[in-house]
Amino acid sequence: MRRVWTSLAAALLMAGLTACDRGSHPGNIGKPAAQFVMTDGVETVDLAKLRGKIVVLNLWATWCAPCVQELPSLLALKQKMPGIAVVAVSTDQDDEVYRAFLVKHHVDIPTVRDSDAKINALYGTVQIPETYIIDRNGVLRRKFIGAQDWTGPEITDYLSKL
Repeated sequence: MRRVWTSLAAALLMAGLTACDRGSHPGNIGKPAAQFVMTDGVETVDLAKLRGKIVVLNLWATWCAPCVQELPSLLALKQKMPGIAVVAVSTDQDDEVYRAFLVKHHVDIPTVRDSDAKINALYGTVQIPETYIIDRNGVLRRKFIGAQDWTGPEITDYLSKL
């Protein structure tokens, strides 16, 4: 029986290590983050201008339930760690719905609407939310898939050590 459990554990570990590039450890980890300038007519985000700061780049949309679920903790992260740049890029199509959402939820982090999902394509994101951690030198360090608790000790400890 022990052999079965050992084999199962090894198989699960290998499956996790050989996951497709879309997983939480894509091939671009450790490489310079893809640079972009995105403007939506109201807000502009220029990733190059954030060099020198740790960047938490969140790809989301207002219609995405897990995205909405994690939003309060992203906003709280910005309050808890003000030296970190928390940036959000939404794929919303409807500008009015998007703007109303930002007001209703008191979103006070830089966020732009990318209705063509150009940034998602640039980073290889096909399912949201996904969040990328970029270090002070502009290097992609980590990718999170799905909603996270951004104020939890594991994440804040990780960010404070970058």
